[in-house]
Amino acid sequence: MGTRKDIDGSSSVPAFYGKELRFKREQAGLTLEQTVEGSFYGTSYLSEIERGQRRMPVDLARHVDRVLDTDGFFERCCEDVRKAKRKGHAEYFEYVLEAEKHADAIEDWYPTVLTGLLQTPAYARAMVLSAHPDATEEWVEEKVTARMGRARLFEDDHANPEYWTVLHESILRHPVLSPAEMAEQLDHVAALVRRRRVFAQILPWNCGAYPLMLCGVQLMTFPDAPPLVYTESSYSGSTIDDPALVKRYRRSYDLLRAAALPLEASLAMLEDAAEDYRNGKQSH
Repeated sequence: MGTRKDIDGSSSVPAFYGKELRFKREQAGLTLEQTVEGSFYGTSYLSEIERGQRRMPVDLARHVDRVLDTDGFFERCCEDVRKAKRKGHAEYFEYVLEAEKHADAIEDWYPTVLTGLLQTPAYARAMVLSAHPDATEEWVEEKVTARMGRARLFEDDHANPEYWTVLHESILRHPVLSPAEMAEQLDHVAALVRRRRVFAQILPWNCGAYPLMLCGVQLMTFPDAPPLVYTESSYSGSTIDDPALVKRYRRSYDLLRAAALPLEASLAMLEDAAEDYRNGKQSH
């Protein structure tokens, strides 16, 4: 039998409550199977909560409080864990943060900016300040750090989802940063493509009308759950799970991708644009 890995409860709020959950469960002499019996959740789900990797849904917290006789402790703590896990992110984005970690495929499209998962710190900072020009330095840095944390999806060679993105060509040509920083940003995306962490296609500026012109969208599929769609505007976002609507977004995204350049041509355009910024020859 392998040695059980201890939980560092000081590392985060979710880890603290996960460690407490394991302590209470073992104090009661219950296995994972016995604890989740009668709920809608499996043992792996509860195990990930104990390790601080998942937040505990309210209905499961109530179930655990009842089984472990913890007087509502875990239900009361749910909101603390939720706030900790979304630190640096908007409340409406909370569900997406959780879903991204368990998706087996993520596909996105934002017509005017690079998606957060692909941004460098300089680009992320510019985006945060553009939306919140009066924000404090501390608040901005918290947002940037949180956004960079999402990109850890691309660091694990075994657990990362398949990730597709469609980028409008105008994003490459819009100098929201200095030329050197723009070159760094585009190099970063190209490097992810070269490492096969990302599949990126460029939608040419002269392609005419195309699907999803009016909104940013992220589609997520899962090995053990129905697909989801997330749409976003400047200060709000919505998660869609209605099968009929998800199907419509799925079709529109497929048509959008069909209108975009092939992968190799898209990579060449990315690298050419980065080189233009480096050489002061960017298009206007």
